[in-house]
Amino acid sequence: MNQRDYYEILGVSREASEAEIKKAFRSTARRLHPDVNDHDPAAEEKFKEAAEAYEVLSDPDRRATYDSFGHEGLESGGFSPRSAGFGSIEDLFGAFFGGAPFGRRGPSPGADVGAMAEIDLADVVTGTEREVEFDVVASCDECRGNGAEPGTAIERCEQCGGSGELRTTTRTPFGRVVRANPCDACRGEGRRPVSPCPKCTGLGRRHTTRTWKVEIPPGIDDGQRIRINGAGHAGEPGAPPGDLYVQVSVKPRDGFIRDGDDVVSVVPLDATTAMLGGQLDVETLDGIRAVEVRPGTQPGAEEVLKGLGLPSLGNGKRRGDQRVVFNVVIPSNLSGEQAQIVRELDETLGGQNRPDERDGLFARLRRAGR
Repeated sequence: MNQRDYYEILGVSREASEAEIKKAFRSTARRLHPDVNDHDPAAEEKFKEAAEAYEVLSDPDRRATYDSFGHEGLESGGFSPRSAGFGSIEDLFGAFFGGAPFGRRGPSPGADVGAMAEIDLADVVTGTEREVEFDVVASCDECRGNGAEPGTAIERCEQCGGSGELRTTTRTPFGRVVRANPCDACRGEGRRPVSPCPKCTGLGRRHTTRTWKVEIPPGIDDGQRIRINGAGHAGEPGAPPGDLYVQVSVKPRDGFIRDGDDVVSVVPLDATTAMLGGQLDVETLDGIRAVEVRPGTQPGAEEVLKGLGLPSLGNGKRRGDQRVVFNVVIPSNLSGEQAQIVRELDETLGGQNRPDERDGLFARLRRAGR
């Protein structure tokens, strides 16, 4: 794999002095600082590349090897560029700028929680309410989250002296680097209870089961989620809790298909009513409605029932339509007398009641393909 020239990375000549190389690295590192370069997701990798170049060129022996033999000479000499004396990118920035800009530490917020709520299709019309149950890490109700047995004291942590941090010093090619990590005895709080709470063992949080009443708005679709801020797992002291996400499942209803804000229902229609017309009772989400069937209704014909569909999410006043599709049922078990009646009817039918080959299925397909 081709590697970039170290002098090119720092923007210095091969005759640059040690002071010039150090100055160039400081300038490059400041340019890549995330506080002024957060638009570039590759900033951390670019900084590591610059630090690698500086580490080689600031060492007289390594620089001489690199000048003579390039990257291959360094590798054959046992120098592994990306693992040369630093534990992390925080150490690199800390050596020059005294901090850990990539991901400053603090109390961790609580994680999110998921739950399910099932509703009927009719509930989508009006909206509804469901009570969900879920497991969660909550603030301890015995000690009110401070981790101490009620009535006992909370004292300064002896291990960290109340700072909440434990500092370690390591030597690097850039000098000494001081790293601060949260104290493991007090979990970074600087204080710890004399007598830990017996209910949460001093953690201030514990697992429990919680129920939550969720308002489900009209128009919600199957699989959509409702977010409830702050109802998730409790965070560490000083950090916010997570959120609760309730995924809504809309149970299918026999005879209905959802199509956006519309609903489609397929209704069987006997052949004589299809020919003569009449009235048919149709099931809707608002109850039974009488629908007029026009004489000569064909299989697959639709009747639109305005405003009997589903509301739009966020606009419950407007509803879609119900599209009633007629499935004309042809009798398949006629008696002899009935068959004779049909024959007599057939003999009386004129051309206007005969199928025209121009309206046949294949004819329509041919016209559609033009």
